[in-house]
Amino acid sequence: MKNEHKSGFVTLIGRPNVGKSTLMNKLIGQKIAITSNKPQTTRNRIQTVYTNEQGQIIFIDTPGIHKAKNKLGEYMVSVAERTLNEVDVVLWLVEPSTFIGAGERHIVEQLGKVKTPVILVINKVDTVKKEDVLRFIAAYKDIYSFSDIVPVSALKGENTEHLLGTIFELLPIGPQYYDEDTITDQPERQIVAEIIREKALHLLDEEVPHGIAVSIDRMKERKSNDIIDIEATVVCERDSHKGIIIGKKGEKLKRIGMMARQEIENLLDMHVNLQIWVKVKKDWRDSDFLLKNYGYNKRDM
Repeated sequence: MKNEHKSGFVTLIGRPNVGKSTLMNKLIGQKIAITSNKPQTTRNRIQTVYTNEQGQIIFIDTPGIHKAKNKLGEYMVSVAERTLNEVDVVLWLVEPSTFIGAGERHIVEQLGKVKTPVILVINKVDTVKKEDVLRFIAAYKDIYSFSDIVPVSALKGENTEHLLGTIFELLPIGPQYYDEDTITDQPERQIVAEIIREKALHLLDEEVPHGIAVSIDRMKERKSNDIIDIEATVVCERDSHKGIIIGKKGEKLKRIGMMARQEIENLLDMHVNLQIWVKVKKDWRDSDFLLKNYGYNKRDM
């Protein structure tokens, strides 16, 4: 029945690297959020949209909740924590373990301040024995009153359909906020910048990625409509990092560009002429002006 159409906003929270972006990409069936095994991969709230005959779920993938070390960290944590009050359902992703550390207890503390229903999602269950999952569920049941607990493998898509059904059960009856073919509210420029940043995260040494941002300086379609010119800048904090990003004879930057171009072409469905420069901006993560310049809104801090 039409008046039974459900809709609402769902946030994914959890410590960094627990698989939030991978799960969101799997649930909506398309890659929007960048993924990496390095911390601070997601820096902005990313809204994606899932629509079926039951209704519509607007997912908000937030930065991981953690202890902030600089203005960028403060921004990321404030975005994640404020989101808890603004949504209809919270999905809290955790690793499959009975160990509940300080990071998880900090999240429990934050959840204690809100009335939003929380679904605990135990991710990566493909990496453990099935009989162990019950022990993990029992350990978490003791620390919070969850609306439901759902074990999944975001990577393999195990039990994700059941998770969608559980979310719909908790959502209110409501309107369709977006057209059914909409999958994200992110501007193309931002997605392109994030794709470039993801490729850099995958290819660079551990100490560099935390200190990089990507800005799109120019993005213009040619009159022939079959090619788009994109000029981007990778911003880093140190001269030594600049050398690492560019690599010997420019090889590292070429690889970043090649991998990013292929994915951007799939996204935009057209040929891409991508040029990337590298600039040093010391301490950009502690500069309000530069944070805003690279897409982080001061109002969210």
